[in-house]
Amino acid sequence: MIDKKPYILVTNDDGIHAPGINSLVLAMREIGEVVVVAPDTEKSAVGHAITLSDPLRVKKIDKNGVWQGFAVSGTPADCVKIAVNAILDRKPDLVVSGINLGSNTGINVIYSGTVSAATEGTILGIPSFAMSLTTYSNPIFSAASDFAKVIAGKILKNGLPEKTLLNVNVPNVEPEKIAGIKITRQGMARFAEQFDKRIDPQNRVYYWMGGSKADIIEDDDVDDKAVMKNLISVTPIQYDLTNYSFLETLKTWIPKDVNDESFK
Repeated sequence: MIDKKPYILVTNDDGIHAPGINSLVLAMREIGEVVVVAPDTEKSAVGHAITLSDPLRVKKIDKNGVWQGFAVSGTPADCVKIAVNAILDRKPDLVVSGINLGSNTGINVIYSGTVSAATEGTILGIPSFAMSLTTYSNPIFSAASDFAKVIAGKILKNGLPEKTLLNVNVPNVEPEKIAGIKITRQGMARFAEQFDKRIDPQNRVYYWMGGSKADIIEDDDVDDKAVMKNLISVTPIQYDLTNYSFLETLKTWIPKDVNDESFK
């Protein structure tokens, strides 16, 4: 009996015409049947936003005759939702989001549309992972696309725990310069934002946000430290945000009865 090829949904937040998603599609086509559903324009840093106040428009895209996909006028999370619930004829075996330009490490994970697309796949009960390349310029996609095939195969074989996805960050170097792979935890590094105040031609004030990643002292087992050493960082993350270690303490603060004297 011939094994059926896995059905793989590929998405991103850089938009359907981004070079990273093309590299990822070509890699995933080597191991399965691929369908692309991605934003029609760049939707970086939108987090897990979904579209409620506007219709979602879907357009079929042919790219140089190499692959077909669907461009959606929504967020990365929208793309996964509409793909699974409306566009596709069957449920994917795997959701892969990327290859993103720029790392998604530390606190950036919260803002990331790339990670949120994979998170949405996990919410819908589909094993998912996010791939990011740690550069915004002169990308070298080969190491990331090669590793995407490896991690996809492992997930398809072994599955992932409930509520869990993998967040993968790859250094922007040639494959032979990758120092190894490290299983990491999410660090706490964040951007220190700066707001440049400007004046438009109508003499109206506006601000342009920029900044740089703040220096933070962390242990060697975090995502940012790994990629700084040319290691591929693989972090298992989850969408359950409950702080379980604080639950019992919080119960001692807040009584069950709103009429309790200690509540006043």
